[in-house]
Parts: sequence; C-alpha cells; structure tokens
Amino acid sequence: MSDPSYDVVILGSGPVGCVLALSLARNAVHPERIALMGPDPAPRAPDQAIDPRALALNHGSRQFLQHLNAWPARAAEVLTVHVSQAGHLGRTVIDQAELGVPRLGCVVSYDELLESLHAAVQRSGVQRITERPPRPAAGRPVTLRLGHGTVSSRLALVSDGARPQGLHREYDQAAVLATIRAGQPAPGRAFERFTRTGPLALLPHPAGQDLYSLVWCVRPPQATVLAGLPDAAFNQALQNAFGQRLGALRRLGSAHTFPLSLHAGPSLQGLGTLAVGNAAQTLHPVAGQGLNLGLRDAAQLAHMLQPWLASPDQPLQPLLEHYARRRRLDRGLTLGITDMLPRLFATDNPLLRHACGLGLAALDLLPALRTPLARHLLQGQRL
Repeated sequence: MSDPSYDVVILGSGPVGCVLALSLARNAVHPERIALMGPDPAPRAPDQAIDPRALALNHGSRQFLQHLNAWPARAAEVLTVHVSQAGHLGRTVIDQAELGVPRLGCVVSYDELLESLHAAVQRSGVQRITERPPRPAAGRPVTLRLGHGTVSSRLALVSDGARPQGLHREYDQAAVLATIRAGQPAPGRAFERFTRTGPLALLPHPAGQDLYSLVWCVRPPQATVLAGLPDAAFNQALQNAFGQRLGALRRLGSAHTFPLSLHAGPSLQGLGTLAVGNAAQTLHPVAGQGLNLGLRDAAQLAHMLQPWLASPDQPLQPLLEHYARRRRLDRGLTLGITDMLPRLFATDNPLLRHACGLGLAALDLLPALRTPLARHLLQGQRL
C-alpha cells in the first residue's frame, strides 16, 4: 500500500481547526504533511458595519493563542463579570484579582481572529486545501473524496462544526446578536443577566470602549420580532430587559438571530477519525464556553500526539482512545454547567427563581463556592 497523502487532515478551517493545525505543526517533523481543509473566508468590505459576532476567550485561551503567535491585534479585556437575575435580589461579581490573573479573558472579533489564525497557518508550512470538507471514510488510512480525486490520511480530525450525533436538547431559545453603544460604559466589565426568556450578555467590544457585543437569548418568535424592530423600539426593549447600569443603550447596525440547542457526541468516531470543537459538542452560549472548550480540545490533542508526530508509523488508535478518556471530565462539567444554567434561570417556578437569586447571593458572599466555578470557566479542567 502506498503512503497516505498526508499524516493529518483537519476538516474545517474555522478557529478550532486553525489552532489544531498550528499546534500540530509546531511538533511535526514535516508540517507539510498536515493539511487544513476548508474554504477561505470571504473578504470583508472596508465599509462593512461592525461585526456583532464577537467571541469571549478566557485567560487560558488567550495565553494559548499568544503562544501560537495568532492573537489578533485588537481585543477588549474583561476584568470583572457581573451576574444578576432580572426581577430578583441576589447578584455576584467575579473579579480577576481574586483569581490571581491579569484578566478573566478578552473579547475579540470573529473576523479578526480568523484572519490572524489563517495568516499564522500560512506561515506554518501546513498545506491548505480550500474545498469544503467531505465526510471521511474511517479506516487505515482514512480516505476523503474531493472534486479532483481522493485524498488519504493517517488521521482525520473533524472540526467543521457539523452537529454531532448523540446527546441533543432544544432550548426553545434563539440568540439575538447586535453591537450596542452604551451611554455610560464600564471599561473591563462584562454582564450576564438571567431573564425569564434566557440569559442576556453584554460583553466589551474590541472596536470601541463604549461598544458592547450583545447576546440576548429569547423565545424564537420573540427573537424574530426583536431583530426586525426599528432602532428606537429595539433600544427600548433592551433597556427594559437590562436596566440602567450602562446608561442609555443604542443598537448599531442590524441584529442577527440563530437558534440554540445542545448537541454532543463521542470524540472518537472510528479508526483514525476524531471530532473536536463544535464537531464534538455544540453548547448554549451562556458563559461563553463553546470556543474555549474547543481550544482546550485542540491543546490537549496536540500535546498527546507529540510522540506520534515524531514517528507517524507507530500505532495511533491507542493515543486517540487515551485522548477521548482524558477529555471526558472537562467536557462533561462544561456541558453540564452550560446546559443547567439557562434552563434553571428560565424556569416558571417562582420558588426556583427565588432559590436562584439566593444562590447568586451565596456565590457573592462565599468565595469557597464562587472560586471553583470561576476557575473552571477561566481555564477548564486540565488533566
């Protein structure tokens, strides 16, 4: 049998796929035997409105991306997170000083992060295949049928964002995304406010100190209505839901919506095939954990594959099985937290809602309760 075309093919050129390519290339004797497959992003027009797709990256993710020389030029720091519940007493504040880190995280533009990652991949020696990734046929080697023929690889890493098969939950919520200008901005402070329809987050935006990225989770029909409102009506609805902590709130540009659901499946998908990032788990956006969890997938996988990258003829499957076992705790805890919070706080049971308020107050008063949760959201479980 002839040698495979590549040692590794990464199916999906989004943030997690790019980070995987960069991490593996650093440890590979022949980085040109790693391929990253996926179409190039469409170029942005210079006069295009501020992109509301901002990404919250925790401190651990920032350190990882800086290590890969892929950190974007602009980022808004998050020093504190204010968590509250609409209509009830009780709130908690998570602060970077308490955790002994310079920042809890940063917010970056999706477009600017992807541009920085693609530039780093271009410098790395990794091969680019700008076709849309097909489904791999598991085996030894893995085969991929493209428009111009067949590509084979010893290892296929699926990071294309396709919904994983397995655990599935519909939240009856959709997220409304928009860029907001605040009349009284609070530099370095992010807000997560739980409402009867779902969480509402305002995150510092890298495009300006008075700008915030809005992620507003509501029932799907309400999301459609909100996205179609004129500016004045949208601003009033947002003000009513969020309150006056940032002064007058004004939408810039249009709003966008997307449905929210949980999908999670096994990391190991067959001989020589592994799923990471959104291809392994798609989470509710509460607490901004989806991309951070995917980046931890990439970091741990690259670490475990170091000996195999030095000698790709050695057995691969035991390493993949070991990786899948080691990722269970971090994945399970993060899925559990992000699945529980939006359902718990959106309950119609008044006793449970009061209990949630008391829970927030307890977190604020008792660091022994608050710190372990904050540390998990900051860096996950790195075993």
